[in-house]
Amino acid sequence: MEEKKQVQFKVLLRISRCVQQWYLLILLVLLISSTTVRAFDYNDALTKSLLYFESQRSGRLPYNQRVTWRHHSGLTDGLEQGCQVDLVGGYYDAGDNVKFGLPMAFTITMLSWSVIEYGEQINAVGEYEHALEAIKWGTDYFIKAHTHPNVLWAEVGDGGTDHYCWQRPEDMTTSRQAHKIDEKNPGSDLAGETAAAMAAASIVFRKSNPHYSHLLLHHAQQLFEFGEKYRGKYDSSVEVVKSYYPSVSGYKDELLWAAVWLYKATDKEDYLNYVINNAHCFGGIGWAMTEFSWDVKYAGVQILASKLLMEGNHKEHTHILEQYRSKAEHYLCGCLNKNKDDNVKRTPGGLLFIRPWNNMQYVSTATFLLTVYSDYLHNSTQKLHCQRGEVEAQELINFAKAQMDYILGSNPMGMSYLVGYGLKYPNRIHHRASSIVSFKDNKGFIGCTQGYNNWYGRVEPNPNVLVGALVGGPDSQDSFEDHRGNYMQSEACTYNTAPLVGVLAKLHHLEREKLFYSSNHSLISSP
Repeated sequence: MEEKKQVQFKVLLRISRCVQQWYLLILLVLLISSTTVRAFDYNDALTKSLLYFESQRSGRLPYNQRVTWRHHSGLTDGLEQGCQVDLVGGYYDAGDNVKFGLPMAFTITMLSWSVIEYGEQINAVGEYEHALEAIKWGTDYFIKAHTHPNVLWAEVGDGGTDHYCWQRPEDMTTSRQAHKIDEKNPGSDLAGETAAAMAAASIVFRKSNPHYSHLLLHHAQQLFEFGEKYRGKYDSSVEVVKSYYPSVSGYKDELLWAAVWLYKATDKEDYLNYVINNAHCFGGIGWAMTEFSWDVKYAGVQILASKLLMEGNHKEHTHILEQYRSKAEHYLCGCLNKNKDDNVKRTPGGLLFIRPWNNMQYVSTATFLLTVYSDYLHNSTQKLHCQRGEVEAQELINFAKAQMDYILGSNPMGMSYLVGYGLKYPNRIHHRASSIVSFKDNKGFIGCTQGYNNWYGRVEPNPNVLVGALVGGPDSQDSFEDHRGNYMQSEACTYNTAPLVGVLAKLHHLEREKLFYSSNHSLISSP
């Protein structure tokens, strides 16, 4: 009997040891899986990012509108001016119902740049037509808004009354007064950015719609001439924008930005000479920037000028172009933490952090510039020169990928900041249309205060998912509070998502082809 008990004990001991070994093995697997890089579906994120722009449409929606919880809005825009001005269309910039010209134009410039650089990759996943539709919705509006060579409508709606209301755009009762810039009320920054957007878009449509491309280029050239001849800040002429989109950087960066895009669109030396001759006095080779945004364009100008230098076709301008490149590299090295000082701060989780209000806009633009510059370096077999050493093209794209992965969920909160992507994302977005029952489901009028009383303060998730919206994102410590009142973090903007289109297309291409840059600058297949 005693022997039987000993045998049973030994068996139990072996089982216990096996259980312990399996338990340790499971813990090891979990530990390994938690420390490995997560795989993200960049194709799905790309599809969703383009869908977002349909949620932001103003005007009469087309028959192929995919975001079905939205309906026609702003159909009388322009009529309050007392003349025959048609300002129907365009985009709402964020969670409000105002159409602001400067951020809208930057959005279209970045969408166009994404297609110019990565059109083939976007087309490969079947999203090319959607990208063109997103661009054209904006440029169609700009054509309407440019009613005279020296007149451009800058804003439709009143930010003050709009922000005191919480209404669906389909129900708007707030003022739709429009504001313009002209010869007596100049706005070189707005004219310059809109010229850049239309010039970049003209490149996009050159093959598929040459007549439209020519029309866009015609408007772009007129707007540039207007902005150059009648110089001034648009927020001095249209003072109502100062509380929302003030032109802190002035207009000189936008004039350089417009000129470099017009050169890309026309190959006319006059535009290149403008970029060269004004490089110093306009700050193009004087300002070392650590941000690129709807307001500050210098880094974008410097990146594009650097590409001209890398192509080697402008040797007579080498001295100035090298100075542009030096400033571009300062920006990129700052993002990579490769400057001796003046580096971009990061959160503990590794996210670039510029400022608390809508920080993701600076992350998305930086990620785009890092991505395109990595391609420029690879194609020219060159390296990035930082104060802390040379950097290969691979390091730039790796860091861009890390920033994108943080956006999509590889972060301390375990949250995707691209709404609708992944299993966990913000669902109480500071967005009027998203947070109120769809007009398609409830056509009953919802008034200004009714929206605040019945919808704004709800603890439930928004009834309509704002798919593809990139929200403002976490604070400097990677913390994020998901509620509508937290507009610094939970509001999304069109110019947040626009740069992601190109980056996602590039990353999906690399993942699909399993291609990565090697140290000798050739593309190799991963094992």
